[in-house]
Amino acid sequence: MTGFRSGAAIACRAGRGLVALAFLALATASHAGAEHGVERVLIEKGARRLTLLDAEGGAVRVYDHIRLGWEPVGPKRFEGDGRTPEGHYRIDWGLESSAYHLSLHISYPGPSDQAYARSRGRSPGGAIFIHGWPNGARDAPEGDWTAGCIALDNAEIEEIWGLVGDGTPVDIVA
Repeated sequence: MTGFRSGAAIACRAGRGLVALAFLALATASHAGAEHGVERVLIEKGARRLTLLDAEGGAVRVYDHIRLGWEPVGPKRFEGDGRTPEGHYRIDWGLESSAYHLSLHISYPGPSDQAYARSRGRSPGGAIFIHGWPNGARDAPEGDWTAGCIALDNAEIEEIWGLVGDGTPVDIVA
């Protein structure tokens, strides 16, 4: 099977609250990561910045115009809330073929995200990715447009794809 870095394929869909589970697939490909000096991804929502960090915490690359969920203030709590998560996660797999130009899956929801949502009788949601523009788009969508994902220009996600491996820690802060 081609098109997967590893794990399951789930496509994030732009728009108000729609997240589609596409299908599950088995794959075990290993990918780039520490050999390129990237040990951690830092996403700063308020600054609209994604930084790739080395082992000492120094910036390897900085991308300063990311797009977030359509309700970017505050942590993601429930499916359909339009918010981008906040917390400590990992890149757990990537998807070459989706509705977006390359997609790296973030391990949201974590145990505390699940517990919070369950305690209120809700689903925490899922299918949170770092990805490029929607396939076929000629220009980047304006403003914060995802359902909770982190979006970048296609050239930027291509660079990130080659530098960030599965298992890389991701810190998302307000």
